Amino acid sequence: MKSLKYFFSVGIGIGLFLFSTSCSKNDLAKVNKDLNDATDVGAINELPAATMETVFGTAGTDIAWYSSLFIEQSTGVDEQFYDADRRNGVTSASLMDNSWNSIYDNLMILNDMITKCSPGGSEPDNKGTLGIAQILTAYNLAVLTDMWGDIPWSEALKGLGNVHPKYDSQQDVYAAIFGLLNAAISNLTNASLVSGLAKQDLIYGGDFTLWTKAAWSLKARYFMRLEKRQPVYIDSVLVCVPNGFTDASDALVFNKYENSSTGANPWYDFTYQDRGDLCSGETLYNLMNDRSDPRMSAYFLNPDGDGSTPIVPAPNGEAQRTRAGYGVYSFSAITGTEDGWSAPTPLMSYHELLFLKAEALARKGNTGYINALEDAITANFIFHGLDAGSASTYFTTEVLPRLGTDMQSNLQEILTQKYIGEYEAESIEAYDDYRRTGIPQMHNPANQLTNFGFVQRYPYPSSEVTSNPNNIPKNINIFKDPVWWAK
Repeated sequence: MKSLKYFFSVGIGIGLFLFSTSCSKNDLAKVNKDLNDATDVGAINELPAATMETVFGTAGTDIAWYSSLFIEQSTGVDEQFYDADRRNGVTSASLMDNSWNSIYDNLMILNDMITKCSPGGSEPDNKGTLGIAQILTAYNLAVLTDMWGDIPWSEALKGLGNVHPKYDSQQDVYAAIFGLLNAAISNLTNASLVSGLAKQDLIYGGDFTLWTKAAWSLKARYFMRLEKRQPVYIDSVLVCVPNGFTDASDALVFNKYENSSTGANPWYDFTYQDRGDLCSGETLYNLMNDRSDPRMSAYFLNPDGDGSTPIVPAPNGEAQRTRAGYGVYSFSAITGTEDGWSAPTPLMSYHELLFLKAEALARKGNTGYINALEDAITANFIFHGLDAGSASTYFTTEVLPRLGTDMQSNLQEILTQKYIGEYEAESIEAYDDYRRTGIPQMHNPANQLTNFGFVQRYPYPSSEVTSNPNNIPKNINIFKDPVWWAK
């Protein structure tokens, strides 16, 4: 368990004091101090680190890559992803150590910001930064509980006061998430922009109106997550949607990557520059091919990159241990354009909000879901560099004929379109949707193996197994035990 998860480590200098007796107490106080490294900084100066930890450590790396694999948007063709596609090694406690610890480290930073900007803190009037920190906390906390279920929260982040925190139920964690988002909306409504925040806010540049829309949009997402537990939450989704994003420019998206080895989009770095362990998944490819989906040109690149070789998707769970011959990953892996290194990371997109609206209306039996679905698909086409005209033609010829008079048929197509639209950078949400709805159908043979199956949740990390054994949930089977909201 990383020390930052529950407490800040205190360095104790041990050395040889080779000083003359003439050294003063003040001189000794300066020993082993880096005077250029501040021990306390303003909350706005912590925001860039918290943002980048969220974009990279939470949304952009291991959790997203494995989620994409499990829902068959991609296929593992080398190293641990080849093994994971066959369910080898996925029960290991070390599988998600880095992600778990990274998120808790980030929650420590965000907690420090919230403490400083709350009443009694050093910056009680900084309500804007407080609201932003609460939104980012809610996002990170939701990813934690969605991936693992019960997690430490109410007793976590307390420092040496409690190094063995209890695990809170997912139901209680979700209550905390909504509490954070509601508080953020209230704080942002009454906020004034403090000096320097616009520069340190890497997503919205200090625009509190946009952060407020993001909070409402995230509430819609999380209410939909709970619809299986209480269908009444569908009404809550529809209350939130009008207060959320009004167009794509409002979306909660990070788009400040750089064309460098250290500043590029993590998907691009991983799938094209560094590893190449993932290729286009056959399940996703076939759904798009059956619909003559124009987004295929934006999603897939054939091995030679010049169009002379047909794209061959990698069969999920059965691919050869080689990248050769398979189509490579999507828009972030297309080399020769800036779409690779600078492809954005959406924490929540405008098209996701529209898909939520379409699903909610369909579940209510409201025919307005048809227009909402067309709007969602159009927004997704534009997000992927296609035009509205192509989206309209696609909707009329391929999507509309698949919609029927019964709710289940309509949900099947709505959620299939959402699955297609969330390829790559939004794979975490696609993984959550599949676990909630079972749409679309998966085809990996490993899902049918007696001792394995579809991965319903991630294994608790070794840092918890060794350091918090009395509180960690026991006898969890990651293939058989869905998280609370998916039951």
